[in-house]
Amino acid sequence: MIFIDGVGIGKKDPEYNPFFKYGFKTFENIFGEIPHLKNQYLTKDEYYLFPTDASLGVEGLPQSGTGQVSIFCGLNAPAFVGKHFGPFPYSTTIPILEKDNIFKAYKDLGKSVSFVNAYPKIFFDYLESGKTRLSTTTTMCRLAGVKLNTISEIRKKRALTAEITNERWNRKLKYQLKVICPETAAKRLLKIAYKHDFTLYEFFLTDHLGHRRIFDEFDTIYKNLDEFLYTILTEVDNTNTTVIVCSDHGNIEDLSVKTHTTNPALTITAGLHAKELAEEIKNLTNIKSTIIKYCT
Repeated sequence: MIFIDGVGIGKKDPEYNPFFKYGFKTFENIFGEIPHLKNQYLTKDEYYLFPTDASLGVEGLPQSGTGQVSIFCGLNAPAFVGKHFGPFPYSTTIPILEKDNIFKAYKDLGKSVSFVNAYPKIFFDYLESGKTRLSTTTTMCRLAGVKLNTISEIRKKRALTAEITNERWNRKLKYQLKVICPETAAKRLLKIAYKHDFTLYEFFLTDHLGHRRIFDEFDTIYKNLDEFLYTILTEVDNTNTTVIVCSDHGNIEDLSVKTHTTNPALTITAGLHAKELAEEIKNLTNIKSTIIKYCT
């Protein structure tokens, strides 16, 4: 699973939808076109692209905290909480995140799991200080006993930074890591995934771009993600591996606003059982159960 924060299916609008303004090889070369609100379902060979309801019957703009709990636990978290909430998990969803998360579900079945993201030293210093305001994925890992990777795993080619290439870690955090291209990062992720029953990689910079927090880096981040996804989808072993690319809510597909959107979240499936997943996933709460049903 590649979880990409804040990517929806939006209008066919070259002014505000970057997929139409700049193009996106992953859509154009694999599916032959770019999805939009009037053309939300794309299929070609073993690849499926489709919308996933992120609103879940609750008014307001979908948020990361409740959206991600819905994805990873199969719970309608906004309905449970009574509102959309984020960016962190809502307090009353933490026990559910502990009991019903997808990592735990796989481990309970005797399967192996991996979270590929690595964290810099500043993050572990934050944990040691006793602070616990963490993202849904990080919280889920800690509750399920899944290892959080350090810079050591990056150097050993056993993990990836959250920005794919290592360049931002070097520039922002003063590391001296080897900068890798998105294609190399994608192949590394596939190599790791082939060793486990369930593997998760999280990319959150799309949501930052949608909020225009790091807009000066838009071109690089956008192109890196496109090359990364394209390599994953075209080089994966489709006979033995299932790929699901999913998001928690819309954002980057409409740059006319700096907020999230009510657009359907983007989902792509490829490889083994891709068709079954595409047929059964209608909203965020279906993702975990459908993966468990077909991919264990």
